[in-house]
Amino acid sequence: MTERAPAEGRAEVWSGSWVAERLGVELAGDDTLTCLLGLALRRNPKRAHLLVSNVLGKHVPQSPSVVYGHGVALGRRVRDLLGDEEAERAVVLGYAETATGLGHSVADGLGPAPYLHSTRRPVAGVARAGGFEESHSHATSHLLLPEDPALLAGDGALVLVDDEFSTGNTVLNTVRALHERYPRERYVVVALVDMRSPADAGRLEEFAREIGARVDLVTAASGTVRLPPGVLDKGRELVARYEDEGTRAGARADAGGVAGRVARVDLRWPDGVPDGGRHGFTAAHRERLENALPDMAARIAGALPAGARRVLVLGFEELMYAPLRLAHALERTVDAEVRYSTTTRSPVLAVDDPGYAIRTRLVFPAHDDPADGPGERYAYNVAGGGFDAVVAVVDSAADTPALHACDGLPARLAAHVPHVLLAVVPSYVPRTPHASERPSMLSEPLRGPDFSSYAADEVGWLLQDLSDVTLEAPTEEREEAIQSGGAHYAESLPVEYQPSEQYQELFHAALATSAARLARAVGAVTELVLTERSPRPVLVSLARAGTPVGILMRRWARFRHGLDLPHYAVSIVRGRGIDANALRWLAGRHDPADVVFVDGWTGKGAITRELAAALRAFEASDGITGFDPEIAVLADPGSCVRTYGTRDDFLIPSACLNSTVSGLISRTVLRADLVGPHDFHGAKFYRELAGADLSTAFLDAVSARFPDVADTVDAQTKELLAADRTPTWEGWAAVERISEEYGIHDVNLVKPGVGETTRVMLRRVPWKVLARAGAGADLDHVRLLAEQRGVPVEESADLPYTCVGLIHPKYTRGATGADGKAVAL
Repeated sequence: MTERAPAEGRAEVWSGSWVAERLGVELAGDDTLTCLLGLALRRNPKRAHLLVSNVLGKHVPQSPSVVYGHGVALGRRVRDLLGDEEAERAVVLGYAETATGLGHSVADGLGPAPYLHSTRRPVAGVARAGGFEESHSHATSHLLLPEDPALLAGDGALVLVDDEFSTGNTVLNTVRALHERYPRERYVVVALVDMRSPADAGRLEEFAREIGARVDLVTAASGTVRLPPGVLDKGRELVARYEDEGTRAGARADAGGVAGRVARVDLRWPDGVPDGGRHGFTAAHRERLENALPDMAARIAGALPAGARRVLVLGFEELMYAPLRLAHALERTVDAEVRYSTTTRSPVLAVDDPGYAIRTRLVFPAHDDPADGPGERYAYNVAGGGFDAVVAVVDSAADTPALHACDGLPARLAAHVPHVLLAVVPSYVPRTPHASERPSMLSEPLRGPDFSSYAADEVGWLLQDLSDVTLEAPTEEREEAIQSGGAHYAESLPVEYQPSEQYQELFHAALATSAARLARAVGAVTELVLTERSPRPVLVSLARAGTPVGILMRRWARFRHGLDLPHYAVSIVRGRGIDANALRWLAGRHDPADVVFVDGWTGKGAITRELAAALRAFEASDGITGFDPEIAVLADPGSCVRTYGTRDDFLIPSACLNSTVSGLISRTVLRADLVGPHDFHGAKFYRELAGADLSTAFLDAVSARFPDVADTVDAQTKELLAADRTPTWEGWAAVERISEEYGIHDVNLVKPGVGETTRVMLRRVPWKVLARAGAGADLDHVRLLAEQRGVPVEESADLPYTCVGLIHPKYTRGATGADGKAVAL
């Protein structure tokens, strides 16, 4: 069943006319469509046009009463559809980032329903209740992180809220993932606009029959987008033509300097009330927030400049609801015209024309330490909006030095608006178990030969042995599960790659030619650690790629300084953080200030950022301070750290193989049924591969070159100590560019550097390899693997890395042929 809202009047100048006239795009359907939607362009090889909502409060500043009113009205219609009794048992789920505020407003209109929104911000210590993919989005991975795991487990209706229902893929992915875990009889899909094509329109009903549930649809308007032939090529041409002009205009707009000062407003946000629905928002939370809103609005009003006639309340990415409610309360408090919008991650072309939806664009760096790394963020239609004041609202996790830098959001705003106020809402941190609930004793480290082929004194593994558990799954099966959101990569293991004779010959040849280079890098990074970090550091390698490097650093310290350094290996998992029990074990036996985390190399820096976020969360939960998040690596081609042996992207032979060059230890595993809250993460010891083990041979080949390179290391260390080693994250910009240019739109599927590319070929389903033009022997093994797996290698002249591996996007098992080789999209 589909319901529609009453018609609204048309705007005099439609903000989609510019695109429509040039591309021939047409909105067909309800009379309200051109009031609700405008059009813009973006660089996207799959869909050039962008539907821009006039009533969502994301890209277009709008009256908060209009924004909130649309959401509440949709919620009331859902209540009428369900009936009062069933509405009392419903749960509302909104989509990040665009619909977090809309979903919350729908929940308000529905009544006492609890609310949860998906998030792209992993939170250390909070278990994931589900996840799914939004294939058309700029950033696709969604996590569900309710504080109360039972929130999604009820049998009442689940109300899913998005701003736009375009293909139905996102909703189908969500319902499919959740229905397997928490089956229920009824779902209601809510959107401002239903823009499905005729081909997509019947899929929802078919899916409902497939799962045996009722699925209703409630929208404010419906229609379709009619696209002429060749629209993608025309769109690309338009973007290319106007992008340079828009960039120049944006630079001119930002060049005016800071026109006013930035002042803080103390909201006195009520204790215990979440900043939004990231971890759940209940009826009790709603009541406390409603009671506090008038006083918070009065404090904002008191901080506004006298005579301000037009005020913008600007939210922050997923933080949409709190700024919206503050703006709504402010609108009823002051005589000024109040508008509301938020910043966003989505890059959109700006064209200063009344018939175009995105007139101006402010660009600033990310400031909330995002898990997927740094990048540009945007505020649209703020510059030139005639605002006398802007109230920027962020959560405390985003109140960082990057926010207050000279190119940060407040500075960008102050260049265009006379008065900028900053209001910070405390980021809600879910409750964690009390320390007394944890066992007082953790097991001692595992050591060889019982666990790993390394000698007992080389490394102690802060892991639990899962060798007797079957964890391996075919690569294609794992890839499909990971990309569909049905599983995390750390919940299973790839089948161990068994190298061919030709590939083993390449490994030995690479080791022979690079051993001295590796020895120099090992010596240099160890000397930096001893000079700058601690005279007697505790080496803690990130299993497993960091472990051979940690052992080599330990050997250098003994060779050159006679030191016998402790060395442990711990697990860190992207999106889940570092093993907190391993940190507790380390803190109980060593000074955290002496701990130096070690890894093999940096790619785009995801693990670097993961470690920093996890240590902050650990400090907050346990009160243990002193762990330094700065990782020491052999090679830093991504320019993500300041403690490294080299920033060259070259072949590290230990990246060529899996367990057989890493002490016969698997990747680490984190799965709820195997790893309890008081356990170390797990891993397997592949004893059966002892005949192919090259772990000790690799270490011995490198450490045998220590005497030859000692003088060179001294000179190299002096140069590094005198150099500016501040991370530039230049590789991250390349990753984002590649993600967009190749239509992937997920930086997690772009793996830069020789080491990461090799991992793609060995463990994932590869799509393409990009190689720097002229790359030589460092890529021989990659080219061989690519040939074996049928993966094309494309040369590129402007790569900051030697190569980049692309994981097959939107993977299903149909992405490989019967011979296991990759096929084109």
